Amino acid sequence: MNEKAKIITTCTAFVVAAGLGAATFLSSCKSKDTPTVGKAEPVTTEATEAETVPLYAYVPSETGMTERAKMLLKQNKDVAGWIKIPNTDVDYPFVKDPGYIPENVPFYGGTAYEPNYFYLDHSFAERTPNREGTLFMDYRDMFGSIEEEQSENILIYGHNMANNTMFGSIRRYRQDYGFFEQAPFVELSSNYKDYDYVMCCFSITSGNWYTDFPYWTMEELDDEKSFNDYINTARSRQLFDTGVDVKYGDKLLTMSTCYADEDNSRFIIIARRLRPNEVAGNLSTIERTEEYKKAHTPTEPASETAAAEQ
Repeated sequence: MNEKAKIITTCTAFVVAAGLGAATFLSSCKSKDTPTVGKAEPVTTEATEAETVPLYAYVPSETGMTERAKMLLKQNKDVAGWIKIPNTDVDYPFVKDPGYIPENVPFYGGTAYEPNYFYLDHSFAERTPNREGTLFMDYRDMFGSIEEEQSENILIYGHNMANNTMFGSIRRYRQDYGFFEQAPFVELSSNYKDYDYVMCCFSITSGNWYTDFPYWTMEELDDEKSFNDYINTARSRQLFDTGVDVKYGDKLLTMSTCYADEDNSRFIIIARRLRPNEVAGNLSTIERTEEYKKAHTPTEPASETAAAEQ
């Protein structure tokens, strides 16, 4: 792929009151006409309600769009899917960044924005200034109905919020390495289909443009060398070994959030899509590397081994 230089996402950890919850995206209300009363006798007018009309056209799909996606598209035409990490607070819709936004576009408030900037500090439904921002997919990524056209690596950005909203709660993986065993899976839905992923790598890396690992430019890992370079570089910075096997051809998901402002570093979690023989929610079904299996295979005591040989 002909990669273009990407504007590096600036990410700041905000301190938010602990009681502040995530924005409610799916609320709606209905209104009814008030009955009218005449002088001679009461006359009741039946309550009427205007038909709901979608704000945005739906994208055609051979497999059909989910009802949830249709509902969310009425609020924001940039919706790309939903992400949930069981046993964490991550349970949100995410959008696809629109790329460069010129001035005078009413949908985005009329101000110009560079790629991967608008949703850093704008809410999902109203698209108004909001310090939590919105989880968003890199503007170059593809995550549509045709799986062959999906990017090999989906990259989703989110703030490391102090109140655990957005990607704030995933800091626990770097604070408690054992937490991986409790919450290793990710549910990632496009507007058309649900997918399951298992986390395979947790890394701390630089967010500066001059880094030797510009992970934000690696969405199309469509040759084996590029794929292996991405995984091997991430694993060279990993906090611990999950043992999850990753091979060229696996679809990847990378979640990126802030780690420290001082050195502009990032905490990234890489997950891969489950293979046909693997079961979401059951870590024992996940394929592990040969190195991991050897290191975790119980060995028989020397005396028992000798007795068995006799």
